[in-house]
Amino acid sequence: MHSHHHHHNHHDIASERIGWAFFLNLGFTLIEFIGGWLTNSTAIMADAVHDLGDSLAIGSAWVLNKLSNKHANARFTYGYRRLSLLGALLNSLVLVVGSTWVLVLAVPRLFDPVMPMTEGMLLLAVLGIAVNGYAALKLSKGKSLNEKVLNWHLLEDVLGWVAVLLVAIVLMFVDWPILDPILSILFTLFILVNVVRNLRQTLRLFLQGTPDQQTQRRLAALLVEPQEISTAHHVHYWSLDGEHHVLTAHLCLREHLDAVEVMDLKRRLAQLLADFELAHTTLNLNTPRSNVGIIKANKLGGESPLCLFAFA
Repeated sequence: MHSHHHHHNHHDIASERIGWAFFLNLGFTLIEFIGGWLTNSTAIMADAVHDLGDSLAIGSAWVLNKLSNKHANARFTYGYRRLSLLGALLNSLVLVVGSTWVLVLAVPRLFDPVMPMTEGMLLLAVLGIAVNGYAALKLSKGKSLNEKVLNWHLLEDVLGWVAVLLVAIVLMFVDWPILDPILSILFTLFILVNVVRNLRQTLRLFLQGTPDQQTQRRLAALLVEPQEISTAHHVHYWSLDGEHHVLTAHLCLREHLDAVEVMDLKRRLAQLLADFELAHTTLNLNTPRSNVGIIKANKLGGESPLCLFAFA
């Protein structure tokens, strides 16, 4: 039960962090629209639209994060954890589209720069760094893929406001409005590279690719360590949401085992796999003649890391 409580508590904290980020972002987006209108700054208006997109993405992630903690049922036998992965995928796509849109706005301004109201820009930039920085700090403690993707949303905004702050300070002394689009392009490209990397990882997990090839090889090697096992086939190591991993495999026994020998093998397999903290494990034991039985484990259900049963 302790394990189940720990996971539930961790999920609640993640949900609370995302909720905080959502309300901070939405509130500040409204301030930005007013500020952009008052300072006559198209850069701030563009950032306000970008922040609105972020708010919608964070809001959807919050809802999906809450739904992903629902228990398994007849329709979704593994539970709803992959909804969290769907949230990460949607947010990555929103960020790619948003960043592309910022580039489309910024590039023409290289050839036709506009001088905004610098004092207003400076004030909004300081406020933007404080608000988005606080939200990013809250989410940086998160381990889930969803929180990491959202953290990039907020870091993009922080870097954007740093760019606005630097431009506002420089523009108070010199007439170089072209600095605004240059900095916008640089920080957007930097974020885009990181988001694409996250998007690739999310898509790989969505397509049930292995979360880590090295771990997959280690698992395959460990499964044939007991002398009773000759070979391991159909070793599938995949992830529900980037955090909770699943292992299934067919293990061929050298000879038929009696009940005592089977129990001993189960215990040793449990010890070998304990360090991997797998959410679900299903191992099929096969003798040369027939199927001996199934080993199952469901850590998410609050049972021990490898609770083995259902042997013929």
